[in-house]
Amino acid sequence: MDFTPDDTQAEITALGARVLAKSDEPAQQWRALADAGLLTLALPADLGGDGLGVAEVAPVLTEVGRAAAAVPAYAVLALGILPVEALGTPSQRAELLPPAAAGESLLTAALHEPSAPLTTLPATRGTASAGVWELTGVKTHVPYAAESARILTPVALPGGIGVALVRPRAEGVEVLPTHNAGGTPEYTVRFDRVRIDDSDFLRDRTPGHAVATLHRLALAGALAWGDGLLAGALALTSRYVGERTQFGRPLAGFQAVAQQIADVYVASRTVHLATVSAVWRLAAGLNADAELEVAAYWLAQETPSALAICHHLHGGVGVDRSYPLHRYSSAVKDLGHAVGGAAHRLGRLGERVAG
Repeated sequence: MDFTPDDTQAEITALGARVLAKSDEPAQQWRALADAGLLTLALPADLGGDGLGVAEVAPVLTEVGRAAAAVPAYAVLALGILPVEALGTPSQRAELLPPAAAGESLLTAALHEPSAPLTTLPATRGTASAGVWELTGVKTHVPYAAESARILTPVALPGGIGVALVRPRAEGVEVLPTHNAGGTPEYTVRFDRVRIDDSDFLRDRTPGHAVATLHRLALAGALAWGDGLLAGALALTSRYVGERTQFGRPLAGFQAVAQQIADVYVASRTVHLATVSAVWRLAAGLNADAELEVAAYWLAQETPSALAICHHLHGGVGVDRSYPLHRYSSAVKDLGHAVGGAAHRLGRLGERVAG
């Protein structure tokens, strides 16, 4: 298979790189992405978008990662715009998508529960009461929950698993700030008999379809973001060891250094190829579950150790907060939460192999 980006994807990649290079300030970068139309790619034409999909949104997330930009692109695009476009009713899409694509509001999803990352059997439950639903449960590692217009929330219902659109300021919702490595907003969210009605659920064409789609898009977005983070860290480190001299020669000229940077290159290429393969299958409408699982495992397993090598090769500069490498390693640590960690991903792969 040929995974060479087509002209549209190449143009999106180049535009994303140019836009993000203009400023290191996250607010300005986010505004620039919106102004360049890079948040409207997945919107249909009748809502002012380009009618594209995950294959075109993924390059935006990759460039965000390559620049280590602390913007809410993963939450808004992978956890919000893509699933609402795929699963939302016409009224839900018209209400939520244009403001998010304009950079005026945020969307996110609550995919994790205590000791249960990316759970397909949520302990958060919805019960029918007086013609409405009442949601009760706890979600963890929810990015930008307090700042978002809606939180896409998988909940267990009597008839299966649904995905609810919950307002973070609704009565019964408690949003508790938590710490992460990158310092971006992240929360634990508690639901105590939060009342919603049927119009607040995304469409579930078949039992479990909505939550499965949400998880696939979340993984694809995390993979694209992580692919960019590792590629950006590799480029930064390669440049450093090529320019920094010791004993009258560049660091890259030493065999031990060359071997270590080669290890990072191998990890980066492996993650990249696994990512583009999974995203291509997902965009083509093929079964991409196995490819997403494999790519997510490689990302969770290889990326942290590759970033550790990058820090090692930088020496003391690598732990200087005025130097950008820490932005990559911090984001990679937070990305581990997004995919559930290497052990969880390996367990999911084992379950798949075992049938």
